Amino acid sequence: MTPRHVLTLNAGSSSLKFAVYREADTALELSGQVSDLTGTPRLRARAGTEVVADEAWPTGQDLDAVLEGVFAWLERTGRAEAIVAVGHRIVHGGLTFRDPVVLTPDVIRELRTLESLAPLHQPFNLRGVERARHHFPDAVQVGVFDTAFHADQPVVARLYSLPRALIDEGVLAYGFHGLSYDYIARTLRADHGPAAGGRAIVLHLGSGASLCAMADGRSVATSMGFSALDGPPMSTRCGALDPGVILYLIQSRGLSVEAVSDLLYNRSGLLGLSGESGDMVTLLASDHPHARQALDVYVYRIAREIGSLAAALGGLDTVVFTAGVGEHAAPIRERIVARCRWLGLELDADANRAHARRISRPDSRVMVRVIPTDEQVVIARGVAAISGRGEAGG
Repeated sequence: MTPRHVLTLNAGSSSLKFAVYREADTALELSGQVSDLTGTPRLRARAGTEVVADEAWPTGQDLDAVLEGVFAWLERTGRAEAIVAVGHRIVHGGLTFRDPVVLTPDVIRELRTLESLAPLHQPFNLRGVERARHHFPDAVQVGVFDTAFHADQPVVARLYSLPRALIDEGVLAYGFHGLSYDYIARTLRADHGPAAGGRAIVLHLGSGASLCAMADGRSVATSMGFSALDGPPMSTRCGALDPGVILYLIQSRGLSVEAVSDLLYNRSGLLGLSGESGDMVTLLASDHPHARQALDVYVYRIAREIGSLAAALGGLDTVVFTAGVGEHAAPIRERIVARCRWLGLELDADANRAHARRISRPDSRVMVRVIPTDEQVVIARGVAAISGRGEAGG
């Protein structure tokens, strides 16, 4: 009998990540991604240690075409057989959605009302749902939410100093990258027991960047708030910004709301500061003074966030680096740790250069770790939770 499979999708504006798991035990069968959707898309996939795809695709394809291309590739390789569920990363769950949920038409309509809160993610997440429903009509579609991990934070961490009417409408700090933080919290519990590394700050540093303060593996505070713009500078996103700057851009510079949104989401961050690139590898290799300054601001802002989150925790026991930059950019890790020595972080330079799992010295008061994240398996576990509650059907 052919094993039943779960397909997971993380559909974004510039990349598509996917994986296939056995439904019975969420064992990974295949993982892959299509990168550079806005340029020359490239499909890469592995089954275990075997590379099963590494091919460039034609330029000028939108997300719908890339999704259909991946589904067709899965069919050709025989890996689309017996897909009984498709799990989707949904960035924003608003006030309503915390637990994984079957994506019925009514649920999807409600999630569309949140698109303006995560314009770089939510519309693309939901396009992934549409195409998967069309291609796998008999499979249950399940949404797993990035905001859910932070939903039980203390109220004081979520409130803005705004009129109560706005707060009651949902103008709150939600936090994001929750699937990544969920995975790291589980890993810390597996490695250190129920205390999960004690008072921990996790740095999810990729093209998007945020930090999360955890106590015993639970979210206490995080750098992203109402939108995915807050916190340290990102690849093209501005990070924390005085709201008066937005008022100035609209009132004095005459920018439209659409123009301001484009500026803050797509033309700021490391790209805006450097005038060269939002890519960390490119900036680390650059000799241009603006590129160096962009990295200075990036490190400075992250170190400030660590200090703030350490205050929210009342101390610090563990720091974890994860995601693309966090896992691979040893010079950035070194500079951040150096700025935080006052908190008790002492770096083992050789371990850091080797990308070891633990990069702090034995005498470091705070343990510093590098843990690769895995959002896909968290999505697969969300689908399994739906099946366990008897909601998935089939």
